[in-house]
Amino acid sequence: MRDLPEFVMLFAAGFGARMRPLTNDRPKPMVEVAGRPLVDHALDQTRSIPRDQIIANLHYKPKMLQQHLDARGVKAVLESPEILDTGGGLRNALPHLGNGPVFTLNTDAVWKGPSPIELLHDAWRPEVMDALLVCIPLEHCHAYDGTGDFDIDADGRLNRGQGHVYGGAQIIKTERLSEIEATTFSLNLIWDLMLADRRVFGLSYPGQWCDVGHPAGIAVAEALLAAEDV
Repeated sequence: MRDLPEFVMLFAAGFGARMRPLTNDRPKPMVEVAGRPLVDHALDQTRSIPRDQIIANLHYKPKMLQQHLDARGVKAVLESPEILDTGGGLRNALPHLGNGPVFTLNTDAVWKGPSPIELLHDAWRPEVMDALLVCIPLEHCHAYDGTGDFDIDADGRLNRGQGHVYGGAQIIKTERLSEIEATTFSLNLIWDLMLADRRVFGLSYPGQWCDVGHPAGIAVAEALLAAEDV
């Protein structure tokens, strides 16, 4: 089994409930920011990965997104009849992702700064890590009104807490997916198992990040992308 991730899983199956009414006629990854679908902004972060090593899961209004991904050489895996959530969706896609750890990337955020995929690749240490998550300091978050998901200790390990928001990019080992009996489940269940073993680490993102899971995030993200680098 390989120790380094080669494949990227794009999470693109959700209903986009927070993004309504814009998702009444399209899946959330096809909502446009700065004239381009959100999924293309996500693909910008995967430029170091060959397109035939990128897999996306689909469920809600899949036809439009499937055609878009086909034109970009990205393989799509349809979840049917039920949506499987992040953990179930990743497990369902494993036949296309090979053995070993994988990158996963959400499609409802905009990044301004270095590629989170490249940062993860450079920081990955499989001998001590079961998962490595890109976490955003609250002061670097835009269109986000929560208090955070994790704190990062002096050794880089994550604990449930506040101060850093999970940005939607990670490397994760997939072996423990088999421990969950449910068909539909969140990756939070896998993180909890790994957190108990103190094998989940966080990478604090040095750039800016915007939550585009809701309509108000679109204008904020467009302003962020248009701003000159400081």
